[in-house]
Amino acid sequence: MVVALPRGGVPVGFEIAKALGAPLDILLVRKLGAPLNPEYGIGAIAEGGIRLIRSAELELIGISRGELDEIVAHELAELERRQRLYRGNGKPYAVDGRTVLLVDDGIATGGTAVVAAQALRRHGAGKVVLAVPVAPPGTEARLAGAFDEVVCIEHPHGFFGIGQFYADFDQVGDDEVIQLLQSAAPGQAVEIELAAGVRLAGDLRLPASAAGLAIFAHGAGSSRLSPRNRQVAEALNEAGFATLLFDLLTGDEELDRAKVFDIALLSERLLAVTRWAQGEAELQRLSISYFGASTGAAAALRAAAQLGGEIRAVVSRGGRPDLAAASLEDVVSPTLLIVGGADRQVLELNEEAARRLRCEHEVAIVAGATHLFEEPGALGRVADLAADWFSAHLPGFD
Repeated sequence: MVVALPRGGVPVGFEIAKALGAPLDILLVRKLGAPLNPEYGIGAIAEGGIRLIRSAELELIGISRGELDEIVAHELAELERRQRLYRGNGKPYAVDGRTVLLVDDGIATGGTAVVAAQALRRHGAGKVVLAVPVAPPGTEARLAGAFDEVVCIEHPHGFFGIGQFYADFDQVGDDEVIQLLQSAAPGQAVEIELAAGVRLAGDLRLPASAAGLAIFAHGAGSSRLSPRNRQVAEALNEAGFATLLFDLLTGDEELDRAKVFDIALLSERLLAVTRWAQGEAELQRLSISYFGASTGAAAALRAAAQLGGEIRAVVSRGGRPDLAAASLEDVVSPTLLIVGGADRQVLELNEEAARRLRCEHEVAIVAGATHLFEEPGALGRVADLAADWFSAHLPGFD
C-alpha cells in the first residue's frame, strides 16, 4: 500500500497508488524547526507519539529544553488539527505485514521520513520502502539503515531545495489533500444528470448490508468535499449507512451568490437527486433520509415537506431552518436540529423553527460548539447524534 506524507507527498502518492492499483493512506509527520529558522530541522514527530530529536543540533544551536517543549507543543497542535481535518472519525488502514511505499515530494534531510518509517514499523509494517522523485546525492546510502529499500529517481548535484526541481511547487492545500484522499478511497464517484443538461458530481458510499441512504445537502460556499460533512458521512458509513454527498450547484453556478442562497433552487436539486437515487437499482431498496448543513438544511426541510413520508428522517447541523419557514409545518419526517451551544443566533433560529414543526422533532445542543463545530469532539458528537436519529427512524436497521 502507498502511504503519503502530507501535504506535498499526497499528489505524488496519489499518482503512484493509481498506477499500482494500491490503497492510499497518509501518515502525519511534523518537522521540528529551529526557533529562528523553521526550515532548519532539529527533529520530527509523527502521529502515534513517535519523536526524533537531534540532540547534537540542540547543543550546536543552543536550544533549551523549554524552547524545545514549546516547539513540540506547537507542532503537535497542528498535527492534531490535520488529523481531525483529513481523517475525521476514520482510522488509518492496517499495515500489519504489508509492504508500504512511503512517499514524499522529495527528501532534503530525511528526518520526517525516518520518523514516519519508525511509526509504520511500530504499527507492524512488514517492509518499508521510501519512494521519492528527488533527493541530494548520497541519500539512498545515508537512509539505507532506516528503510528496507530507498527508491529515488533523481539525485542531482547542486541540490539546495526540493522546489527547484518542480515546474509547479505551489503549496498543496488542505482541500487538495482531502479531494485526493477522497478520490482514492473506496467508494463510487457518480455524475448525476438533471434536466436541461445540468450535471452534478457526487460521491456515493455503499457499505454492505446498508439499510438506509443519507443524502447530504451542504451549506453555502461549501461542496461535496466539505471536511465536516465528510467526517459525519464516514461515521455513518461505519455505522452501516450508505451516504451520498453531491454538489448542489455546478462550478459556474457557484460563482452566482444569488444561486448559493436560492433555497427553492437548492431544494429542487435535492429533489431531483432523490429521484435519481430512487431510480438506481443498487439504491432502490434503501430508505432515504436527509442530512443538511447551514443553508443545505433549509433545502432538506423544504424538499422533505414536498416528499412527505418518502423521507424517513431529517438531520440538520448548524442549519438555517428559518430559510424554509413556509415549509416547516408541512414536514412529516422526524427531524433533529443539531446546534452548537455557543452559536447563539442560530440556536434561537432553530428553537423558533422547532416551535413551528408539527412532526416528531428534537433540538440537540452540542455544548460549547460554535457554528462550524470546530472544537475537539464536537463533530464526533454530531455524527453520533445523526447515527442514532437515523437508526431510530429507518426501518430494518438493527
